[in-house]
Amino acid sequence: MSASPTGQLAGALPGLRRTLGHVRPHLRPQRRLVVGGFAALFAEVAFRLLEPWPLKIVLDAVIAAGAVAAVTNVAPSGDSTADVLRVVLLASLAVVALAGLRALAAYAMTVCFSLAGSRAMTGVRATLFDHLQRLSLRFHRGSRSGDLLNRLVGDVGRVQEVAVTAGLPLLGNVVTLVGMLVVMLVLDATLALVVVVALALFAVGVTRQGPRITRAARRQRSREGDLAGAANETLGAMVLVQAYGLRDVLSSRFASSNDGALRDGVKASRMSAALERGTDVLVGLAAGAVLLIGARQVIAGSLTPGELTVFVSYLKSAFKPMRDLAKYTGRIAKAAASGERISDLLDTEIDVRDSSWAREPRRVRGAVTLEGVSTSYGDGRYALRDVSVHVPAGRRVGLLGPSGAGKSTLVSLLPRLQDPVSGCVRLDGIDLRDLTLDGVREQVAIVLQDSVLFATTVAENISYGRPDATREEIERAARDAGAHDFVVAMPQGYETVVGERGGTLSGGQRQRIAVARAMLRDAPVVVLDEATTGLDRATADGVREALLRLTAGRTTFVITHDPDDVRTCDLVLWIEDGRIADRGTPEEILARHAAPAGGGGA
Repeated sequence: MSASPTGQLAGALPGLRRTLGHVRPHLRPQRRLVVGGFAALFAEVAFRLLEPWPLKIVLDAVIAAGAVAAVTNVAPSGDSTADVLRVVLLASLAVVALAGLRALAAYAMTVCFSLAGSRAMTGVRATLFDHLQRLSLRFHRGSRSGDLLNRLVGDVGRVQEVAVTAGLPLLGNVVTLVGMLVVMLVLDATLALVVVVALALFAVGVTRQGPRITRAARRQRSREGDLAGAANETLGAMVLVQAYGLRDVLSSRFASSNDGALRDGVKASRMSAALERGTDVLVGLAAGAVLLIGARQVIAGSLTPGELTVFVSYLKSAFKPMRDLAKYTGRIAKAAASGERISDLLDTEIDVRDSSWAREPRRVRGAVTLEGVSTSYGDGRYALRDVSVHVPAGRRVGLLGPSGAGKSTLVSLLPRLQDPVSGCVRLDGIDLRDLTLDGVREQVAIVLQDSVLFATTVAENISYGRPDATREEIERAARDAGAHDFVVAMPQGYETVVGERGGTLSGGQRQRIAVARAMLRDAPVVVLDEATTGLDRATADGVREALLRLTAGRTTFVITHDPDDVRTCDLVLWIEDGRIADRGTPEEILARHAAPAGGGGA
């Protein structure tokens, strides 16, 4: 036996406790199911304890009648035989009744606990998804989306599955073990002591390598998270993978992580298998000792044959929890590792949140002020340093500078996708942190270079700008964005489902739908982050016209390297190394920085 279930579970307990802390609030609404499950559990244990007793009664009655006949050398009378047959019949009926009642109790227990667990874990998954959406860009930029997806779907599913298929049987068997030990102590303390010693030997003899399986499970789940991240990156960049012939390189990298996950999984399975077989040997030794000692006590008359039968039956059942402990240890350790990964996410602090005094913004005009703003990547490096600028409502500001200079970071402060580490951002003179997060974000519309569309209908994609918009408002926004004509030409018009990230549309079509979404939002502040980059001249001109309609009279921040976009601005800021290195009119900035570099770098 190479590893200890008790040691392994001890190593898994911290993770299980953390997970339970997050699951408990979702279990409270399921109190009735939990109470019903425990009632059924104790009923199932009671019926399991009673199951060997009809056999004991039959054996003792039959053997007693045979013994009397052997001593007196007189055949049993008809009445005696009838009495024994009645006992046998009643015992047979009792066996059937107990088996049926036990099955019914086990069914009720499984249904109650399964429903409660499934509903609770569904709540955990919903909470986790909501929590992930609340975490700031700083967190998401440092995380792999595939790993987050694996935690949201795979880890939550594993905890839910193991809780029902492993945790529930273990709980029932442990309660049964306690009940059987009590009954065995009442029947015969000597034989009960044999069972207790065997259980103690099992616990003591296999505790040396306990933490190994927990560590292997953690490594395996971590590798699986890496695998999900690598697969997500590869599938999301399939054009690049095929165009550059990266299949062999990426397959080799994936295979290396895949093999590592296999090794850790096999190691944990091997240790669990060794535990199961070792437990079987120990059960055999204990059963032999009980038979030897019990038979001598039967011969001595201090124990009946039926009671010995009950003992042997209890012995096998008493060791079932240990078998299950060995059998399920690996799965429970993996569930604990999954639970830790879920808890790590849920324990991640939301660094952009509403303050207790936050209020809804009212009648926003759109004046934006940055006062001594600095932002950090979270690793000690600064993305912006002491940036100050005032933009009156309705003005158009161009942001130029090298890639990575901090342009996108600056505009990400406007909808509070992240907060500054020092200084403040004001909207109409009010610190954004004094306003509610949802209220601030309703004041900002964003159109990106790579506009994200969801795998749903065109109408629903546009409606994300304002979910309560009517169909007429959606179509009006599409007309203003120049999208209506190509949308109605689609097979199902506005009900046409676009591919993931809008992959079934051209770049220009995606941008026009994104512009329609921004128009529907009707926000006083608009951010255009390289909104026309990558489009051909004719398409870019069409999108630019739509953007001019969108931004008319609104405070607009334009990240671009296109001089045509720069010339439409009232003020241009040259961002470099996280600072405003220069500012002026479009003509002044274009003259001093003749070849604006970069695009929408952070």
